[in-house]
Amino acid sequence: MSNETITITLPNGDMLELPRGSTPGDVAAAIGPGLAKAAVAARVDGVVVGLVEPIQHDARVEILTEKDPDALPVLRHSAAHVLATAVRELRPGAGIGFGPAIDEGFYYDFQVEEPFTPEDLETFEWKMTEVVSADQPFERREVTKEEARELFADDPLKLERLEEFDDDEVITVYRNGPFLDLCKGPHVPSTGRLKHFKLLSTAGAYWRGDEKRQMLQRIYGTAFFRRSDLDEYLTRLEEAKKRDHRVLGKQLDIFSIQEEVGQGLVLWHPRGGIIRHTIEEFLKETLLDHGYELVYTPHVASEELYRISGHLEVFEENMFPPMEDEGVRFRMKPMNCPHHFMIYKTHTRSYRDLPLRYAELGTCYRYERSGALHGMLRVRGFTQDDAHIFVRPDQIAEEYDRLLDLADYLLKIFGYEYHVALSTRPEKAIGDPAVYDAATDTLRQMLERRGMEYTVDEGGGAFYGPKIDVMVVDAIGRRWQGGTFQLDFQMPERFGLEYVGADNAPHKAVVIHRTLLGSMERFVGGLIEHYGGAFPPWLAPEQVRVLPVSEQWESSAAELVAALRDAGLRATLASRDTLGSRIREAETLKIPYMAVIGEREASDGTVAVRRRGAGKKQEVMSREAFVALVRDRVASRALDA
Repeated sequence: MSNETITITLPNGDMLELPRGSTPGDVAAAIGPGLAKAAVAARVDGVVVGLVEPIQHDARVEILTEKDPDALPVLRHSAAHVLATAVRELRPGAGIGFGPAIDEGFYYDFQVEEPFTPEDLETFEWKMTEVVSADQPFERREVTKEEARELFADDPLKLERLEEFDDDEVITVYRNGPFLDLCKGPHVPSTGRLKHFKLLSTAGAYWRGDEKRQMLQRIYGTAFFRRSDLDEYLTRLEEAKKRDHRVLGKQLDIFSIQEEVGQGLVLWHPRGGIIRHTIEEFLKETLLDHGYELVYTPHVASEELYRISGHLEVFEENMFPPMEDEGVRFRMKPMNCPHHFMIYKTHTRSYRDLPLRYAELGTCYRYERSGALHGMLRVRGFTQDDAHIFVRPDQIAEEYDRLLDLADYLLKIFGYEYHVALSTRPEKAIGDPAVYDAATDTLRQMLERRGMEYTVDEGGGAFYGPKIDVMVVDAIGRRWQGGTFQLDFQMPERFGLEYVGADNAPHKAVVIHRTLLGSMERFVGGLIEHYGGAFPPWLAPEQVRVLPVSEQWESSAAELVAALRDAGLRATLASRDTLGSRIREAETLKIPYMAVIGEREASDGTVAVRRRGAGKKQEVMSREAFVALVRDRVASRALDA
């Protein structure tokens, strides 16, 4: 091979010899016209690139088509540029921020004088169809820093970004039609590839995510290769709106967040309180059965504790400011782990004592930016289902098996499917990288031994060690962060967490940080959306509402309420207003059972039962049978009425 050619290795092992500087598009054309037409992007030595990027060295190349999952983010990034093209044509003075692909679509940030309206989005979307119809090619060009300054002389947001590049760094710009952007790519070949898209919403967003900087206007959208996928996604969005926990939380009187209390701080109302209590009691009983010990720790601690743990070094921006008393600085705790470590250190531990499992429903506080707050799902104060397990190195695999078995049991109780992800070393990791990577391999081997399918989140691990995340899938197919099991070799070094081994010498323990459900706020907020507010009987704040047809049957209805409560069930009597309005209220509150008592039911000791979701259908049964029915559904933690 000469210096003027390169060798391209294809996925099937075939090799092509092409001129140096050939592009993935050239590779696709060399393979065949069908692939050249279907090509969207390429993977070169594992990195997704556009079809126009030159290849300067021998490489493994895989051509991506619409069927490849990695092609969709490329389409969506291109859709963001098409959006910016439309906005710039209609609003020539709009400043241009960033426009990345995100998990379910894309966004682009603009600096404009007035916020965008829904009508603006309709206009921009119409203009986008013109840009798509023009089938403008995405042209890539490498420029010097000075050339880029000239190109974006009228774009202060881009000029600011440019100053972050090194003088010798390769800078690329992309042009489609009249629109030029500072961008690394990749992009689809031309705007005509964008067939199925939708602009969804607009919101304020601080420039660079910094709340001290100017507010920009962010437009969110999504795009798919197939119309059916777009339609399915939009249908799911509509269903998600109906299930929005913020709307249902108010309708069902579960929680509130009030300005006088503070952003991101949840007030649990009585109906929400009983849901949380039920979950917490079930969880604590389960943990005690599985060898955990319950501990409780303060909400604040000396700043020195978080200096030892490293939180001040890598997590301070997410902590609330310090409080000072008699020269000592205190912080509201962002995590429970350092407190649990101090409990461990109060005694000398033997290898026979391990594993030692400390569990706490501990309340933590983190300074989330106001723009990131979202109902119960992203808050500043939360109670975490937290535990720290102290093990010997030879116990790691067995303990992870126990954790995954326990997570499986709990999530099935709540009706969740789930997936797991292995998260690897991030840039800000502390300690020896070799130790971190060895811990990652331990977790990988454990998952493979169990035969579990898993994804890998590169760089998504904790700063002190790798982790396994459990991602739950809700009723409409969305993924939520569930439990997380983090393996930690660093904190034992920092805190001197030791045990006396069989050789009578001290050894460092290994710590597993774990949550099974996550925070109570996020978990219950997720459950509201998962169930659409229709909690299963065992979790429903009100399990039975007893409705006398008229006032003269109220005493008979009260007797049924008493029998239900004696059976440990949550039942209330509703006798005011018309029967129709009381039924509608019970339906609005999504109560699993309505028990109607009229003349016939009062005289023969029966009850007319209306189950949630069964419409107007009523089932007459004896009161004893009804109490037993509800008691059994609650005791078995059945998912329906």
